[in-house]
Amino acid sequence: MDARGGDVGALWERNREWWWQRRLYVADWLYAILPLPFSGVVQLSSGGGFGLFGGLAAGALGALASVNLPAALVAGMVLYVIPVLWAGATVLLRRSHPHWLLVTAFVLLLCFANFFPAMIALYSYAVYFDDRRLLVGWFALYSLAMLVAYEANAFGQVFLIGMLLVIPMTFGLWVGTRRQLIDRLQERAERLEREQHMMAEQAITAERTRIAREMHDVVAHRVSLMVLHAGGLEVSTDDPRTVEAAGLIRTTGREALSELRGILGVLRDDTAAAPTAPQPVLSDLDRLVGEWCAAGMRITREDTGQGPPLPAGVQRTAYRIVQEGLTNAAKHAPGAAVTLRLHRSARQLEVEVANEPAPAPAAPMPHSGFGLTGLRERVALAGGSLSAGACPDGGWRMRAILRTDNPPGTEEVPDGDPHAPGR
Repeated sequence: MDARGGDVGALWERNREWWWQRRLYVADWLYAILPLPFSGVVQLSSGGGFGLFGGLAAGALGALASVNLPAALVAGMVLYVIPVLWAGATVLLRRSHPHWLLVTAFVLLLCFANFFPAMIALYSYAVYFDDRRLLVGWFALYSLAMLVAYEANAFGQVFLIGMLLVIPMTFGLWVGTRRQLIDRLQERAERLEREQHMMAEQAITAERTRIAREMHDVVAHRVSLMVLHAGGLEVSTDDPRTVEAAGLIRTTGREALSELRGILGVLRDDTAAAPTAPQPVLSDLDRLVGEWCAAGMRITREDTGQGPPLPAGVQRTAYRIVQEGLTNAAKHAPGAAVTLRLHRSARQLEVEVANEPAPAPAAPMPHSGFGLTGLRERVALAGGSLSAGACPDGGWRMRAILRTDNPPGTEEVPDGDPHAPGR
């Protein structure tokens, strides 16, 4: 029922938009067709002596009908039917070529006292055009034609001009003014919306620049100082283990500075010099694990399963998952043994980083709390899922499932992972 209602709503929106885009053309045809019967009746009634040629035309047709009836019928078509149809055709041009309608309406009003085209002409010109002087000029001509076409007293003339000319023109002026006001308000709203988006983009750019500047002033300088001290320690000490540890700190700090420069470039939106360094993939896990092992972490790595070559995006995401898991284990459970498991299948890659409880209580490390949140977003963008939580023995376990062929939104299948929950 909900799906059917959604389909009906979408169909209604499409039809409404189609009709709204063509509303003016539909109005042109309605104004051209609907008044035709009334305009024809008024055109025929001019034979009663209304207009300059109404009485003359009626008399000539009567005389011609007594002599040649077919010729009289043709003359009647030319005098009464064709002018009405022509006036209806010029109504279709009221927005693009209004002068055709204005001239035709003036001729029919003056010669045959047919006021319907004049009413439509004054209303349409007042709605769609801004030249008020020309509108007043045509109104004066129509008023003069009305005085000539209808032989009435002063009160009757004022009544006819007021009802047949003043009211349509006044209503057209009101509709045209209202339409202009709405268009100007819409234009103003769009301009304000564009300005608001521009201001928001400027604020975002300024905030990103400020963050980049603070990161450069604080983080980059601190890391650079750490690298310098590590290099000095590596040169000045004689202990091999200290030299090795200092070299590892110096290398890690330089890599952190390199990655930090790329991050700062993104924050500054500097597209002139895009980073060209290759992003880490699964083949770089050995180096990452070796660095942590050199720092004193006990890591056991297990690779199971087989599958097709993994996409580069999946490999980068898996690398960042392992990097975040090992970093969290070192921060929150120093000295604990860590197990790294990678299980591949034909459809997905499962990554798990689990650490045992810390052997001794340690002072809490400062943390931002956004690492795991950012990692969840990265995994979700890759079309996978991430779970993290405490284990019953007091350790911590983080597990991610990255699909390699299924589109986002499909359900993950463990597919033979011996370390999946419930196995």
